[in-house]
Amino acid sequence: MVSVALLSLALAGCDEAPTPAGGSAEPAAAPEAVTVVPRVALVMKTLTNPFFVKMEQGAREAADALGADLVVRTGAQETSIEQQVAIVDELIATDVSAIVIAPGDSVRLIPAVQRAREAGIVVVNIDNRLDPAFLARAGIADVPFVSVDNEAGALLATGRLVAGAGTPAAAFVLEGIRGADNAEARRRGAVRGFQAAGVPVVASESADWKIDEAYDVTKRVMIDHPEITLVFAANDMMALGASRYLRDAGRFDVRVAGFDALDEARQAIATGELQATVDQQADRQGYTGVDYALRLLRGESVPPVTMIDVIIVDAETLTPAPQPSEAR
Repeated sequence: MVSVALLSLALAGCDEAPTPAGGSAEPAAAPEAVTVVPRVALVMKTLTNPFFVKMEQGAREAADALGADLVVRTGAQETSIEQQVAIVDELIATDVSAIVIAPGDSVRLIPAVQRAREAGIVVVNIDNRLDPAFLARAGIADVPFVSVDNEAGALLATGRLVAGAGTPAAAFVLEGIRGADNAEARRRGAVRGFQAAGVPVVASESADWKIDEAYDVTKRVMIDHPEITLVFAANDMMALGASRYLRDAGRFDVRVAGFDALDEARQAIATGELQATVDQQADRQGYTGVDYALRLLRGESVPPVTMIDVIIVDAETLTPAPQPSEAR
């Protein structure tokens, strides 16, 4: 019995915290607060188009300035819609706090966006608008949108084309992906601009935003309609493809305008291959998208729609495009 009692006393003593000599135990120091940096994903169509490279640059600038960990994911091509859907689903399974998305399609990405919202992820829509009616049906009509007035930009570009055109003139519209909100808006703006000037639009074809496809489509259309003297392309990649074909065919009488103000397009304006392009400030769209995502994460409100100014770029307003630095 004595042995059992001694063992009990020994065990009880082990449970007591040691007391420093000369006083009672000091309370343990509180752990230092850990600052959690929000993880924001930027989902774009592709990085094969320099427009999206600029968008990423703006988003990274915002992440650095405002304190976010930026993750960038893109599809292989601008037509890789299912890949974009898969990317959003993969991000839902990770620890991202927000997704800033430039969708390749205005409708087909909405179920994935809905799944993200249901998972508690903040979503901001930039560049190409998700269809408002379908968003409302999905119960997520409050997704903020940041872009430009694409129709107004196309009107500006066609105005520059028509201003220097001879008579009679006939026009061709190179469309982006049909069904995409920005592509449809640019087509409408171009058609309105040509009609207002009394210029018939004799052809309107999609080249899915791609330079090589634009070359082939322009070749086919120009063979069928040699009377065409004006071409509006809904992005610069297609404008450069069309211009390449026209140069190869010796059709230096045809005026071409694009959209995006890529460095390559600016250089083509400087040499007279293109007449105009539209700067939709891709870097500002990327920056604003990340900024809005972080505001929403802090519980702040942001505007439902934000329209960034479009800027027409032609021979009169052209500023030199950045040149690669020389090797030293």
